[in-house]
Amino acid sequence: MRTSLRRSRIVIPAARNSSQVIAVLVPHVVLTRNCPTAAEAAQLLMLDLRMRKLMVLTAVLLATATFVSAQQPSEVPSHPASSAAEAPQTAPQVSVQENIQYGEAGGQKLLLDVYEPAGSTGQLRPAVVLIHGGGWTSFDKSTMHGMGEVLARAGYVVFSADYRLFHDSENRWPAQLDDVQRAVRWVRANAAKYQVNGDRMGAFGHSAGAQLAALLGMEDTRDNSDPTLAEYSSRVQAVVDVSGPSDFTTSHDPDEDAFLASFLGASYSAHPEIWLDASPVFHVSKTDAPFLIVHGTRDENVPIAQSEELADRLKQAGVPVTFLKVDDVHTFQTPQARLRLALATLEFFNRYLKAK
Repeated sequence: MRTSLRRSRIVIPAARNSSQVIAVLVPHVVLTRNCPTAAEAAQLLMLDLRMRKLMVLTAVLLATATFVSAQQPSEVPSHPASSAAEAPQTAPQVSVQENIQYGEAGGQKLLLDVYEPAGSTGQLRPAVVLIHGGGWTSFDKSTMHGMGEVLARAGYVVFSADYRLFHDSENRWPAQLDDVQRAVRWVRANAAKYQVNGDRMGAFGHSAGAQLAALLGMEDTRDNSDPTLAEYSSRVQAVVDVSGPSDFTTSHDPDEDAFLASFLGASYSAHPEIWLDASPVFHVSKTDAPFLIVHGTRDENVPIAQSEELADRLKQAGVPVTFLKVDDVHTFQTPQARLRLALATLEFFNRYLKAK
């Protein structure tokens, strides 16, 4: 079995008129549909009593998505906060604050974007931290823009975080874990500012970001050296793991072994404990957060066996886990797969973060 680290980027043009397009953006992927017939729309809105409102609230209006290679980063546009104004008039507006510094490490500022539902309810809201993929070497928080809008329109305060990317010999593991754990703790430290309930936090990650999200639901803080954050936990209460690797000890081809040895700082034969420590399957315990695991049956980048192993171990440990298999590839290219992911994510977070 091979765990590949292929990468892709998207270009997102401007949105069309809200009466012409219904779209749901998931990590690295945009779903666009022509306006459905009345019967189709009614069927979608009746899927679940709670989801009827969410289907309206989470409509993200985008025209199309074009995939380009990771060698063309200049073609990936930024997402200004004003883009929320193009949402349907029936949906609440989303306030977006970009490039908020949540820490500094290795001389690099650590930034995140904040997506907040407009207006104050007078009550604390649950929060979700979004973690982008890219093989721990590429992409950034902007690729999670659509999911940030989706969740914010559903009543969540969303934090899409950058983390240090590995390149050459810099930012080896566990720098990435340290950064996302810091992001969670920073959110809790600033909970009052963003009207967040620090006891109701989730993590959503895709691909490499899913490996990091999984560990947020399993592990306590690794680096607790910052006294300003020492009192805050980095554990989340719910995890959505999409197409994520979970076991680095399975067989790889020579190129992938060489990458992982460089990324992790040692070969498996020399220091197997490092490879085990980075693998979520070896951290499973009955105290883990509930998991929603979603994986494509035709994923050639991260084999579905990785998610199957994680789901099996979670079940054996008595951890609540939902495993959703979709007939698609690593980045979910079909409308059906993307819609299933969006609905499953909302239902899962509502169950574990919003339920009274």
